Amino acid sequence: MSTAITRLIDEWQQAVLARDIDKIVSFYADDIVAFDAVTALQFKGRAAYRTHWDDCMKHCPGPGIFEFHELHIVEAPESAFAHWLAHCGGAGPDGVVKACWMRVTAGYQRIEGQWRVVHEHWSAPFDMGSGSALFDLKP
Repeated sequence: MSTAITRLIDEWQQAVLARDIDKIVSFYADDIVAFDAVTALQFKGRAAYRTHWDDCMKHCPGPGIFEFHELHIVEAPESAFAHWLAHCGGAGPDGVVKACWMRVTAGYQRIEGQWRVVHEHWSAPFDMGSGSALFDLKP
């Protein structure tokens, strides 16, 4: 497994748990395209995704859950991708902790010698009959 990409993912995960939005977005390329699981169909650019992260932190102001499982990385000299299952959530303004399992795929590119996230995709499976997200699934 790639040491550089693993380290980047670990540091990004710790930034999220620390709620450090400046650090979180420092891992993204300026022109990132993100397909997050909430709010919008896509986010284009670091500034737009930063606003999204800020909104997420406001929605879950309490302690966060951000655990990664089944991490798999494929790396070439100038690009890489990774996928994993994430158990994420946190305490809302009411103090109630809500968490679910999500699927994550991320694309990385070496830009000016530094690995940056150029694409990120978070999703949850859904029931085609009801149209409801299946947040209670577990690996």
